[in-house]
Amino acid sequence: MRTSIKALAAALVVAGCGLGSAPAFADETAPPSDFTFSGYVQGVSDYRFRGYSLSGGDPAVQGSINLNHSSGFYTGAWASSLEDTPVYGHTELDLYAGWTGALSSALTADVGLLYYVYPNGHVGDANYFEPYASLSTTLGPVSAKLGVTYAWEQDSLAGEDNFYVFTDLGAGIPGTPVSVSAHVGYTDGVLAPPLLAGDFADDTGFDYSLGATYNVTNKLSIGASYVGVEGPSIDGFTDDTVVATVKLAF
Repeated sequence: MRTSIKALAAALVVAGCGLGSAPAFADETAPPSDFTFSGYVQGVSDYRFRGYSLSGGDPAVQGSINLNHSSGFYTGAWASSLEDTPVYGHTELDLYAGWTGALSSALTADVGLLYYVYPNGHVGDANYFEPYASLSTTLGPVSAKLGVTYAWEQDSLAGEDNFYVFTDLGAGIPGTPVSVSAHVGYTDGVLAPPLLAGDFADDTGFDYSLGATYNVTNKLSIGASYVGVEGPSIDGFTDDTVVATVKLAF
């Protein structure tokens, strides 16, 4: 409880006049802030980006922090350790800003711009921009999202562009702390998994995953996902795998 300015002034006046009445305190409650912070840290057994590994098939440490405004605007950063390479170095830092909000009682939009930064790279310019947009809804107990990203022609993408469209489904199992999820994505462009795996005649490809998460507490969760991707199978890069996750939100 905070002492109001008026009540404090009145108390000082009373005290100055030598009156013995007790000072008055206003019953105030601070209004909630329009800004909130959120984020998480997690460990994964493999950093898979749209189906292929960016950690060489090895574990990675990841985390994010977001500043959210009540209007729906937000900004934030996400980071992950990588397989150390001359171009990308050993760290990825994603900076983003956007807006999310309800378009109707059943439909939520999310639009923004993401900037991939590789601060430890030594060779060339690996950084690139990618706008994104998605629509989300619920179908009974199932949440569904349809999203799209597009990276225009940039030097870091060898002067090429990249289009990605995806859908995510999720649902909690009633009466349990377990939720399940599914993902399918399609890439058309320079970041297509078959192309990255050496099939230079194919610049399109699908990725997919099926997973489950167990919520130990409302902040701590563990999960596992089976991840697969089209194209040549390279061990520790584009081979199908199971990714385990331990996540702590704040």
